[in-house]
Amino acid sequence: MSQAVHPFSSLLGPLRYACQRDFAQLATVKQLRPVLEAALTAGERARVDARLLSALRAELVPVDSARTEERKASLVRLLGLLRDSGVALPAGLPVPSAAPAAGAVPPPRNAPPPKAPAVKPEEPPAAARGRVRRKPSDGDHRSEARLLSIAPREGPLSRPLKELPGRMNPRLLAALEKKGVKRVGDVLFLLPRTYEDRRHLKKIRELVPGEKGVTVAVVKSAGDALARGRRRMFRAVLADETGSFAVTYFQAGPWLKGRFPLGKRLIVSGELRATPGGREMAHPEVEPLDDDEVSSLHFGRVVPIYPGFERHEQRSYRQLAARVVEGCAHLLKEPLPDALRAKHGLLPLQEAIRRIHFPTSADVMEDLEQHATDAHQRLAFDELFFLQLGMQLRRVGVKTEPGIAFNVSAPRLAKAREVLPFQLTRAQARVVSQIASDMGRPEPMHRLLQGDVGSGKTAVALASAMVALQDGYQVALMAPTEILADQHLKTALRILGPHGIQVGLITASGTAKEKRERRAAVASGETRLAIGTHALIQGDTEFEALGLAIIDEQHRFGVIQRHALMSKGLRPDVLVMTATPIPRTLAMTLYGDLEVSVIDELPPGRTPIQTRVFSDKQRARVYEQVAAELRAGHQAYVVYPLVEESEKIDLADATKGVEQVSRAFPDFRVGLLHGRMSNTEKDEIMGEFRAGRVHVLVCTTVVEVGVDVPNASVMVIEHAERFGLSQLHQLRGRVGRGAAKSYCLLVSAQSRSEEALERLAVMERSSDGFVIAEKDLEIRGPGEFLGTRQSGMPELAVANLARDVALLDLAQAEAKQVVGADPRLEWPVHRGLRKALEDRWEGRLALARVG
Repeated sequence: MSQAVHPFSSLLGPLRYACQRDFAQLATVKQLRPVLEAALTAGERARVDARLLSALRAELVPVDSARTEERKASLVRLLGLLRDSGVALPAGLPVPSAAPAAGAVPPPRNAPPPKAPAVKPEEPPAAARGRVRRKPSDGDHRSEARLLSIAPREGPLSRPLKELPGRMNPRLLAALEKKGVKRVGDVLFLLPRTYEDRRHLKKIRELVPGEKGVTVAVVKSAGDALARGRRRMFRAVLADETGSFAVTYFQAGPWLKGRFPLGKRLIVSGELRATPGGREMAHPEVEPLDDDEVSSLHFGRVVPIYPGFERHEQRSYRQLAARVVEGCAHLLKEPLPDALRAKHGLLPLQEAIRRIHFPTSADVMEDLEQHATDAHQRLAFDELFFLQLGMQLRRVGVKTEPGIAFNVSAPRLAKAREVLPFQLTRAQARVVSQIASDMGRPEPMHRLLQGDVGSGKTAVALASAMVALQDGYQVALMAPTEILADQHLKTALRILGPHGIQVGLITASGTAKEKRERRAAVASGETRLAIGTHALIQGDTEFEALGLAIIDEQHRFGVIQRHALMSKGLRPDVLVMTATPIPRTLAMTLYGDLEVSVIDELPPGRTPIQTRVFSDKQRARVYEQVAAELRAGHQAYVVYPLVEESEKIDLADATKGVEQVSRAFPDFRVGLLHGRMSNTEKDEIMGEFRAGRVHVLVCTTVVEVGVDVPNASVMVIEHAERFGLSQLHQLRGRVGRGAAKSYCLLVSAQSRSEEALERLAVMERSSDGFVIAEKDLEIRGPGEFLGTRQSGMPELAVANLARDVALLDLAQAEAKQVVGADPRLEWPVHRGLRKALEDRWEGRLALARVG
């Protein structure tokens, strides 16, 4: 049995992802059981040894156990069984050392398990650093220590920190251990978050109110004080020979007083302000200064400030960083070919690391703060280049896999388009042609379809489905919610039903008998188009011949779930769709190995939506406009961010909102829809709203995707400042689906932040989802924009997708050139690239292609 067709090969990607780096990502892996069940079904068809199947089946429960150690042990047993069944496993996975003798029966489920490494999973990295707009403080939770993903895992730089010669501060070692900084190389690649210019320390009298400055002063007094409203705060007075000022913290405690011992010399950095009580700094950055300080490491230069450390910890970590950079940076191996570095004028890696930690006099302060120095750009290029290199290798790998070559002749395509009861737009027709071209090739299709809200992605999906259906294959369409799945079902029945296509719904709803009958129809091939939710990937859902998997709102699914759907067939074509516009740079980063299609025009008849922002004190004006639309015979949504009131979050909630809205519109019927309702209740209220018997639907973000009521012409979004731009745009897309002029009214708190005001202003100015997405990426950063952690990709620590667009284009072009010339990276000049790529991706390439 060859590796290419081994029935258990579908398990390799998920298991490698779950087990790599001593199970570091195990906490993010969900629902492995459906993948295992699908593989067992394939094994039974391939007549795999019954005893092996029995042993694998015994792991169905523990592989998704709530107990981490039980999961680890189960995964280790699985890897051993797969190895013994003839599957070639990648190196570095925790496989039991001894294989059973030939013909031996695998151990039963209750046998003592091989001991899995008792390693605490590393904390997942935080959202990408280096954002243009935001410079978080040292205590900011989004500034925790982040290691660049290239810290060496072998060789002298993998030496544990505690083995460094000389005394190491035990408290510092313990703090570093918690942050995942355990080896010498980790120190090199934990890069400064920002920098402080200490070349010009000022005397206190030289500090200017309203400006940030750095000074050295002595603590004269320190202790708790009472602020307005009798709240306790901390206040200390600092002085030098030229004057004094106070420092204040709006919190109190002995730990704070411990930072300000009387008579202690401190270096203080912050913005001085003039107050009625005198000059003061609120929450300044403070660092102890020894009386016998003579070193130039902390003064007279630009000083690095590291992420994830309190201010008082910066000094000791800076000393450690200097020690490691000075003694170990020369051990770094250069991964880029000399010709590539010379072509783009990139610094050597060793020099870049040194200059990032301890800048030279030639570095400009503004460039340092923006992470735009030559040293930062070298590491940013590295991140983007190796990410794109991995993507290009995945793309080459996909193209070499055998798949289904569908018949995409002109008559077949014409029939696929004819089933649609309307004319395709030019953009839709272009995308259908792109998809058909992919489906006609003998390798599996992996294409991302982007389209703004209401652009007609469902029509494109159904036309694509007809290509596969005409060839005798089945199609699966997976949606994130039952509401959306049900809507797709109604659309498919209306469009494909008259052409004899049997459409079925696979969800968690219904009686046990109904669910059995639906799954049996899919397994027998009677159901040709199966539409459903996560239930599609459960182990008891089987397909006779799955040829095309369509995943709607793909960002709602984890990478393991998408892989599970693909494993239901033998390398089916895959089309992933999203109505969340993805900025080009993020699409290149997340989906560089997928072909991308964009529907960039709306169907005729869609009316532009007028968006206006109101404060919560202007709610009467908002209700007046809603009432006018209701009197005109239209309907309205009122969206809340919560279902029920939270004691910790002072927000309006949907359940109370129903009462408020009912009082505001006594002549109209008001309904409630939220995610905690049963499916029957949801269906009932949505049916009433579609039929026009409910005039105002008070709801949560459950309506963000898939609810289509053309008569709804106005949406009110309460606490709009709490939503991201892309989510606001998705919500807004629920109106404007008919011929009437439509409105989106954003109601926000009076005390909204500057960032919130900026987001809301963007919504007023633009209705273009891609413009909004670019702005959302710039404001929030890629990690928060699209939950990039679930993608299985290495995260970015230096590169900034909102800033480094040109660098990303360059990195992609170079990666394509390298892979085009040497698809296996076998040339001697590319050996360093191959090694660096393995270190950075650590097995994640196996999951990259599933989007």
